[in-house]
Amino acid sequence: MAWSTREIADLAGTSVRAVRHYHEIGLLAEPERRSNGYKLYGVPHLVRLLRIKRLVDLGFSLARIAEMGDMTDHPEQALRALDAELAATVERLQRIRTELALTLSQATPTDLPTHLAAAAVEVDLSAADRALAVVLTRVLSPATLDAYADMLQAFFTHPAVTEFSRLPAAADERARRECAERLAALVPQLFGSHPELQDLTVGAPRGARVATETIGLALNDLYTPVQLDVLGRLAELLAASSSGEH
Repeated sequence: MAWSTREIADLAGTSVRAVRHYHEIGLLAEPERRSNGYKLYGVPHLVRLLRIKRLVDLGFSLARIAEMGDMTDHPEQALRALDAELAATVERLQRIRTELALTLSQATPTDLPTHLAAAAVEVDLSAADRALAVVLTRVLSPATLDAYADMLQAFFTHPAVTEFSRLPAAADERARRECAERLAALVPQLFGSHPELQDLTVGAPRGARVATETIGLALNDLYTPVQLDVLGRLAELLAASSSGEH
């Protein structure tokens, strides 16, 4: 008994394209051909094809099947490795489902981790602050991000922060100076309750230099010249305070 490519594909419950692909990558030996050039598949081809399909259905990749070579009845090592991979996948999917459930129930944005997203909604972040938070998710450690989210909920509605976020483009020298001074008075409280924020680069997954450069670029692109001026003044006030100047 011999089958054509289409017949053996149908019998094995796969496609002609899959059978041809298995030939191309060396998983399935090429059969003999009739005088007219058509392939003739026999029982060994069907058995091999069915075994490949069974392993694919179990979750093995074609690359892994190729590594296994001539398949045994019970490739224990390969099965245990696959089981561990699937367990990790199930855990990841369960974690994603938990986050999706929270996102749906709290109507939080999808571009931020759950904890940070909830904080962003609670304090109604501006577009610039929200964009900065998205950037921070890529350069800060999980612990620092958690502290940042807690800080948003605790301090972001503070009058000094609100004043900064609403600074008009025409803010004069006095307004800028006073805004920076009010923020400088707030920072010790912030660091006192969230010491992790004193150095945002600690534990940064891509290193301190990348974190510093990325945050600097984000601030320059997202905030107005007036706000950047206030942040510069704030940095000077904090530096003077830490060095004991008055």
